[in-house]
Amino acid sequence: MVIELDVHTHTLASGHAFSTLQEMAQAAAAKGLKLLGITEHAPGIPGTCDLIYFRNLHVVPRRMYGIDLMLGAEINITDTQGTLDMDPFHLKKLDFGIAGIHSVCYQAGTKDENTTGMVNAIRNPYVHIISHPGDGTAALHFEPLVLAAKESHTLLEINNSSLKPIRHKTEARANNLEILRLCKRYEVPVILGSDAHISFDIATYDYALQLVQETDFPESLLMNTSVERFRKYLFLNEE
Repeated sequence: MVIELDVHTHTLASGHAFSTLQEMAQAAAAKGLKLLGITEHAPGIPGTCDLIYFRNLHVVPRRMYGIDLMLGAEINITDTQGTLDMDPFHLKKLDFGIAGIHSVCYQAGTKDENTTGMVNAIRNPYVHIISHPGDGTAALHFEPLVLAAKESHTLLEINNSSLKPIRHKTEARANNLEILRLCKRYEVPVILGSDAHISFDIATYDYALQLVQETDFPESLLMNTSVERFRKYLFLNEE
């Protein structure tokens, strides 16, 4: 399997990551990627960059060291209504948007309520990818998420970082297996995310690929294997 892209990564600007933007791009090029996405945390995460950072993304070249670069954000879903912590003015500045639930800035509800909020986020036109829906931070029904993702052309992420034993996310493995099985059944593409917070972790999918193999998940539904299919599915056409 040839991996062409990793679009969920963080730099120093996120406040708790350890590499610069250029170090990340150089590492991605050295690993043979064709596309790197950098998605700094939105303001709900302590210590991350201010909104003005996203307003200034236009200054960064979208091609570095022989690879394409996309600059987005990992936006926080803040409540069971699917509210995002970035306004449309700043969302329009992004090349693409990832949205996810983080415990430090999420007002949780029941399993049904959490699911409703995430479905609303999936349907938000500024959201292209849902980060780590299976990490167990919020109790969720996964079948409605998969069906909403199929309808909206939004990708659900199988997040490698949340599967690492050191993260102690005890529900992540079973949840991600369920997501993969549902996506296989309904023929819904997924994306693997490294969630790299240091350059060495870019395109590191070891734990996620174990689940892909265990579920015999079709390579044709893995968006990391083709930049062209990734862009086409998400309507992210190059200018």
